Amino acid sequence: MAEGREEGWERRVLERLALEVLAEQKRRRRWSVFLRLSTLALVAAVLWVFGGFAEVEPLDGGRHTALVSLEGEIAAKGEVSADHVVASLQAAFADAGTQGVVLRINSPGGSPVQAGIISDEILRLRALHPEVPVFAVVEDICASGGYYVAAVADRIYVDKASIVGSIGVLMDGFGFSGLMERLGIERRLLTAGDNKGFLDPFSPQQPKQLAHARLMLQEIHTQFVDTVRKGRGERLKETPEMFSGLMWSGAKSVEMGLADGFGTVDSVAREVIKAETIRDYTQKQNLAERFAQRFGAGMAERAASVLAGSPLR
Repeated sequence: MAEGREEGWERRVLERLALEVLAEQKRRRRWSVFLRLSTLALVAAVLWVFGGFAEVEPLDGGRHTALVSLEGEIAAKGEVSADHVVASLQAAFADAGTQGVVLRINSPGGSPVQAGIISDEILRLRALHPEVPVFAVVEDICASGGYYVAAVADRIYVDKASIVGSIGVLMDGFGFSGLMERLGIERRLLTAGDNKGFLDPFSPQQPKQLAHARLMLQEIHTQFVDTVRKGRGERLKETPEMFSGLMWSGAKSVEMGLADGFGTVDSVAREVIKAETIRDYTQKQNLAERFAQRFGAGMAERAASVLAGSPLR
């Protein structure tokens, strides 16, 4: 009997401990859900209050130089997207006090489509407002798509140590078919259409697809070269290497006719446009856009987990 009572006592203690552990887990889960919901509510409130504060404020006229900055990669979902730059340019040209527009460029390039949209809009606005000149001022780098945009400006100013050029087009990737073969991994790719798996990195390169890709790149490169030639005109001192994708210093770019001289935003506003007051029309991503781009996917996953009541680890 004594042994039976002893066994019953141990069982009750173990059951009590197990119940306490379960209760503690429930309390922690509820507290975790509360914290996450509170964080979501706080983020939503901040976005609601500050989400639109990055827009360009209306200006009160007066003679000035309009500044539009292209800082970073030219991409559809970034700070230097065609949507943001085009809106900035339209606002700059619409102001009656604008005496000239300066494009401050510090970009390694990016999407040829986005760069093309921006350059086409510059040409359209210049045709509508022929009295408003457009000047490009290069800081550290103006390459590839950055130069695509600069080429349509009336004049391009650089620093002697700026990096200018990269008039070319690329398509990059990796090929893993050799490694997969050595590891004994089989690629099972099913397509409807002979070229639907175009340049698939896990399959051997197909000569026909490779040739097609090169033709496509050449076509886009020709568009780029034509834009540069039309924009720079007789100022270009063409060489066989000019459109090869190489880059040069700012000093060399002036010698080659890729740029017109040395200058900064301040010096161009003061000495070329003759309007020292500079107003920045650059539209940037607001807080909501930046938050959505950088954390949107992760936050959506967390929100779904919270609403589903499952703890995140």
